[in-house]
Amino acid sequence: MKNMWWKLLGAALILYTLIGGMTIPLKPGLADIIPTAIKTGEKAEFLVIGYNTNFEQSEGLTAWLKADSIRSIEAIKVVPQSATELVATFLLPNDMPNANSFHPLTVVVNSKADGICVLPGQVALQKGVIDTLNTSQWSSIKSLHRKTDFNFPYRNILVETIRNIFYHVPLWFAMAMVFFIGVIYSILNLRNPLVKYDANAVAFTEIGVLLGVLGTITGAIWAKNTWGQYWSWDIKQNMSAIAIMVYLAYFVLRGSFDDREKSARISAVYNIFAFASLIPLLVIIPRMTESLHPGNGGNPGMGGEDLDHTMKYFLYPAFIGWTLLAVWMSNIRARFLILKDKMMLKFNQ
Repeated sequence: MKNMWWKLLGAALILYTLIGGMTIPLKPGLADIIPTAIKTGEKAEFLVIGYNTNFEQSEGLTAWLKADSIRSIEAIKVVPQSATELVATFLLPNDMPNANSFHPLTVVVNSKADGICVLPGQVALQKGVIDTLNTSQWSSIKSLHRKTDFNFPYRNILVETIRNIFYHVPLWFAMAMVFFIGVIYSILNLRNPLVKYDANAVAFTEIGVLLGVLGTITGAIWAKNTWGQYWSWDIKQNMSAIAIMVYLAYFVLRGSFDDREKSARISAVYNIFAFASLIPLLVIIPRMTESLHPGNGGNPGMGGEDLDHTMKYFLYPAFIGWTLLAVWMSNIRARFLILKDKMMLKFNQ
């Protein structure tokens, strides 16, 4: 029982991640706004569509069009239409917030019930005809209500798919860990050829490939919801596929030799170089080229605005849980391979 604690811990952490990651609701947010183009000096009426909002029951409901940290314009009228829809009317200033002829505006809706809801850069502001009777001026946003409930962040485009971070990212993390352990066993086998070292190297590599395939599948599902298609030939997707194929070649190489010792020795050497290839394939090359994937090609990773502290309470345990589960699966597979080898030796005698 004393050797079971880490297995129970892994199972408990994954269960914790599954329950919490799927049941905790997202914070209120803004899903859309109509129209998306306006001009200075005009009176504009917007239909704002919310997500998980309570516009009808919200006290102190206000709306803003934000140009930057110091320039915003407050709505002269905000009328809730339903829990998720409101109509906001703005009287735009005659002047642009800067010298540009075009400027994106961020929509900000605030209330006591929902707190701050933001739709970044969704409204395009252009220079219009000057209205001599218009006295509206840019000002800073004031008197915002901040909601402190324990909820996951609402992010446009991601919406509910943000929960996939508890599976997609930890699967790749666990894959890297078991691949690394497999390399250690390969090195041990080269120094001292033993069946147990070779069996563990194979087992950890097999589970690593399984996790890599699952990580690719969850990534493709996420891509379908955020990028519009399962496979867009993004550099990160391509390099991930190549990395999996590099490891699949490991098993092809093992099956190419009838001599078990020779197969174990050569595949051990290959396993070391295969693990070394992960660094350029998954880290260096994607960062050097344009990529839709967060954290690559100048596209910011999941952090700050995307990954707040509420998700970290579940993401970090997921890293540990999936890794412990992968090690557990690898140990079971290694024991099976060792028993299989003993049975084959006994049968051939």
